[in-house]
Amino acid sequence: MPERSFFWHGYQFPICARCTGVMIGQLLAVLLYWSIKVPAIILILFCGILFGDWFLQYVWIRESNNQRRLFTGVLGGYALTTTYFLIGEFILVQL
Repeated sequence: MPERSFFWHGYQFPICARCTGVMIGQLLAVLLYWSIKVPAIILILFCGILFGDWFLQYVWIRESNNQRRLFTGVLGGYALTTTYFLIGEFILVQL
């Protein structure tokens, strides 16, 4: 949907603003995982913020905008990827 994605020099991004944010968050998590340790409760909060923004839009309570989608996507992507790393690290320690 054109209204839910960004444009760069007249070209539409192939993915929506929220997914763009998720990809940026994932990249940040990969780059920062070993230098910044975020508590699990913060990771849960970040995922909750992403879900809340999506859900409010889904049930027609509040229309989101691309800046909010990008921001919540970054939080959710960072949190989910960091959680994957934590789970992987836990499994490797158990071996």
